[in-house]
This record gives sequence, C-alpha cells and structure tokens, in this order.
Amino acid sequence: MSAFYTFVRALFGLAVRLFFRLGPVVDPARALGTPGPVIFVGNHPNGLVDPALVFVLAERHVTFLAKEPLFRMPVLGALIKALGALPVFRKKDGADTAKNDGTLSAAAQALVQGRAITIFPEGKSHSEPMLQELKTGCARIALMAARQGAAVQIVPLGFTYEAKNRFRSEVHVEVGRVLAVVGSGDFEDDREQVSALTGRIAQALSEVTLNLEAWEDLPIVETAEALYALTKGEAEGDPERTRAFAKGLPVVRGAEPERFEQLKAQVASFARRLELVEVRPADLHVRYRLGTVARFVLRNAMWLVGLPVVAAGLVAFFIPYWVPLLLARASRAEADVESTVKLLAAMLVAPLWWAVLTGVAFVAWGGWGALAVFAAVPPVALFTRYFLERRHGAYLDARAFFVLGSRRRLKARLRDEGLALGRQIDALVEAYRAHVTA
Repeated sequence: MSAFYTFVRALFGLAVRLFFRLGPVVDPARALGTPGPVIFVGNHPNGLVDPALVFVLAERHVTFLAKEPLFRMPVLGALIKALGALPVFRKKDGADTAKNDGTLSAAAQALVQGRAITIFPEGKSHSEPMLQELKTGCARIALMAARQGAAVQIVPLGFTYEAKNRFRSEVHVEVGRVLAVVGSGDFEDDREQVSALTGRIAQALSEVTLNLEAWEDLPIVETAEALYALTKGEAEGDPERTRAFAKGLPVVRGAEPERFEQLKAQVASFARRLELVEVRPADLHVRYRLGTVARFVLRNAMWLVGLPVVAAGLVAFFIPYWVPLLLARASRAEADVESTVKLLAAMLVAPLWWAVLTGVAFVAWGGWGALAVFAAVPPVALFTRYFLERRHGAYLDARAFFVLGSRRRLKARLRDEGLALGRQIDALVEAYRAHVTA
C-alpha cells in the first residue's frame, strides 16, 4: 500500500469506528486477506459507508468501482480519483453506459495484474428489506479476467446494520464462502456463463445477508430469535441465527400458514407488551440478588467521578455532534445515504472545530494553553463517548430492575409466556429443518 492510501485508510478507519460500533467480523477463512486477483462483493444498504467498511477491513490495497457522479463532487471526487477508483456510468444518472466497456476492461486488467477490486452488484444503495436483482458487471469482469489466465476469486461480504443512520449503532460484517471463477471458451457463450456466475454470486450474498419480504417482519424475527435463544440458554442477537430465522420465515409461512400466522400474532403481541414496560427478553431471566444489585449500584456510582469530564465534553463537542445531524436533515437525505452525509460532515467539522478550540485557547491562555487543549480534545471526546455508551446500558438495566424487580408476578408471567413461545418457535425450527433436509 502507498503512504497516501495507508493514511486515508487509517483516517476512514478511525471515522467509521467512531461513528459505528463495529461488531466482531465473521471471517473464519480470513478471506479479507486473500492474495491474488480478488473481487470483494457486498450488499449495499448504506451509501458510501459500505465501501468505507471494505476499505477499512480489507487487508490489502483495493480498487473501487463507484458511480460516476461521485467523481464530480468537490473534495470527494478528487479523493476517490487519487485512490484509483473506476467510474461506473449509469443510465439513471443520464450517463452514456457505453463508456462502461472501458471501466470493465480496466477492472479486468487490474485482476490480471493480481490486484483486488470492490463492486456492489446491486448497482445502487437502497433500503429494501432484501437483496435486489444483481447487475451482471461483476460476473463479466471476473470472466474477462479469467479468460486471460487470472485465477479470480470472489469474496462475498454481508453488511447488517442495527440502525444504519444512527450514531453509535452496531454493524455486523460477515464474510461468506469464496467463489472460484473459471472462464472457458470465447465470448460466444458469454451470456450463459455470465448469468450462471451472477446466480452464484447472488446465492453467496444471500447466505450472509438478512433478507425479509417486508420490514414489518423484522421485529417478529428479532423477538422470535431472542425467545429461541433464551429457551436454549444461549445469548440473543446472534446475526447468523437471525438470518436463518429470516430465511425460514417464508418457508414456514408457506408450509403451515395457519400455525405460522397464529404464532406470529402471539410473538407480535408479546413484543408489544415488552415494549410497553420497556424491557428486553433477556431481562425476564435475570435474578435480582442483593449482592448483585449492590455491586451494580457501587460500580455505577464510581463512574460519577467522570461527570465533570463528560459535562465538558458535551459542551465542547456540541457543534461537531449537531452540525452533521442538521446537515442530514436539511439535505433531506434518504435513509440509505443519511449516514454518508453525517460521516463526511463529521470528518470535516470535527477537525475544524478542534482547530477552533485550540485557537481560542491560544488567544485566552497563550501557547501552553493551546497545547494543553490540543492534547486534551481527543481523550475527552473518546471518554465522553465511552461514558455515555456505558451509562446507556446501565440505564436499560436499571430500568428493567425498577419495572420487574418489584413486580414479580408480572415478570414471572412474562417469563413463562416467553418460554412457552420459545418452545413453539423451537418446534417450528425443527419442522423447518426437516423440510429443508427432506
């Protein structure tokens, strides 16, 4: 990697990790570091954040394919050109799509030279609950390079966001099975090979992404997964299991519609009641012993010594927090690009505000004061963010205690109902497994 690429990658890595909580990356085969000609492909729910994640996580230099209008944007256009990105000309942008022949050829040549490229084959960022129909560009590039002797491998990446436009929400990245590409013959049978490879890519991406028929099914899937996990004595919120539930939903709905609709209504009703009392399924199985509660209170009381620093942080960083948010609202950004606006705005506003604070300190207290403020800004910002995240979790735990700790009958009733629903869900899971293996 060049020094410039490494610097920009580190900068975006810091920004992405500050904006989102990046969960453990599931990459059992360490495919993100696969050598030789590689195409990273991913689903595309979150604008420029998706390629930024590939940029940050890939363990090698990556050439991106990006829509052509980005190349004409101030600052960003110059940056992606400097990083060697290739433009994709789309009909919806009013561009001449014939120019894509040059882009495909350049991408194929990059693979022949043993490099890595990234492409999002859905062709657009979107907020739909499932993968959109894939464009054929990825398959065409791969086959073009393979016919020239490149041993091309395609690495599918699945991005699942907890709340993709919310600051400090969580994002899970899963790397799927690597696809080897074999190109045979000439271009006479190209259409058939392109179609077959595009189908393989779509199947591989579906295995690492959450696909729902409608977003209204998501609370059902999440609650069902949590109840199933509690029934099995496991931690809830497992991304792989959640995807399995989403995948099995239409199968069970088709095989046993009456049973499915009845259980769906029960799960939805249960989820609404939990929402009304503001507790999570996991809270129903917590036992409030005196020692546990005392340790919780003592541990969180100790954090009170950090309040002065947090108060200073909230005052000092009011501007860099709210300006990106207000810009996103003013631009009326759609859900799939809202985080892009916020992230890019924060990357611009935060350093400028840091410089302003340093300048004010210099005027007020001279050089040493400016140096002290310059050095203090990053740790104060990080501590404030960490404090608020930890206290939010403590607040949820405390709220559950006050709701359920003194209402044992309510807790027992909800727990028993949750376990009963969990057993029904377990039975449906077993029926689904039998259906799949039959």
